[in-house]
Amino acid sequence: MIDFLVIGGGIAGLSAGARLSYHGQVTVLEAEEALGYHTSGRSAALFEESYGPPSVVALNRASAAFMRAENGGYLTPRDLMLVGHKDQGDIFERDAVELSMQVIPTAQAFDRVPILNPDTLGFAALSSGAFDIDTDRLLQDFARTIRGNGGDVLTKTKVTAIRKDKHWVAEAGEIYEARVVINAAGPWVDEVAAMAGIAPIGIVPKRRSMARLPAPGGHDVRGWPMMLGAGETWYAKPDAGKLLVSPSEADPVPPHDAYADDMVLAEGLARYEEMVTEPVTRVETNWAGLRSFAPDGILVLGPDPSDPSFVWSAGQGGYGFQTSPAASQLVSNLTTGATSELDPETIAALSPERLRR
Repeated sequence: MIDFLVIGGGIAGLSAGARLSYHGQVTVLEAEEALGYHTSGRSAALFEESYGPPSVVALNRASAAFMRAENGGYLTPRDLMLVGHKDQGDIFERDAVELSMQVIPTAQAFDRVPILNPDTLGFAALSSGAFDIDTDRLLQDFARTIRGNGGDVLTKTKVTAIRKDKHWVAEAGEIYEARVVINAAGPWVDEVAAMAGIAPIGIVPKRRSMARLPAPGGHDVRGWPMMLGAGETWYAKPDAGKLLVSPSEADPVPPHDAYADDMVLAEGLARYEEMVTEPVTRVETNWAGLRSFAPDGILVLGPDPSDPSFVWSAGQGGYGFQTSPAASQLVSNLTTGATSELDPETIAALSPERLRR
């Protein structure tokens, strides 16, 4: 008998499994051949405490100490720069306030990113509180914790059926029996819930595309900040000497192994090109991931009101990695009955119960 059966081997499932592995036997089932195969393996990997709605910001802040200190830390400084077109004053001002960013002279922005276009750049703001996340090490460390506490992390193990007798019985090539199921299946969480006889919560997967470009104009981009277009209409982030550029789209799609939409990617690259002096002459590779959103855009964490032995860790949207330490601790606390350090308002805002009213 497994104490906690976790369905999904992305950041949501592995982090929750790691926390719960201190309280009982954990088994993680991942359908794909590798952990973090879908959304988690295609993340922009940025930690910014002020990014997101209030409940997400609360999780970010509660995650910060773990991210900075645990196992030597998972963060590397990477400033975030907001850039606005000359006709985007209102949008830029709103974004700068929401992200708690400091407005800077455009001359300073040109110093930080020399390819910015003086003909179009009208506004800039900077946050020095942003960081790159070592997402692969974070995933592997959570998996290592599960295994170190006697649990199992299994890939190529797709759940095809779940039923509830006196306890949960899941079929995935063989039979797995468990006291508690943690539904961390990303875009597929509602499908998993339906198999288990639990009402869905209305998760909508949304595609986000990405292109990897050679370093523009041969510049050394390693020290550049991540750039975010006002209105979040594009972003660009240095990565291993290259530049990742995304159209920042959020197009609803069915759950699947996502791939970039060529037209959407081209439009996003055009928005990026408008703000820089170096044209895009070559795309080395492109891909897409699915970010999963609840109807109100907030994470869904905790036991389902209809059956407390069915626990949600879902709806991470674009916040999965940066919230994972605190989100997984909350899932563990709510599952085991422990007291959470988060305030009651934040816990209620994240609870599945809000979607059952």
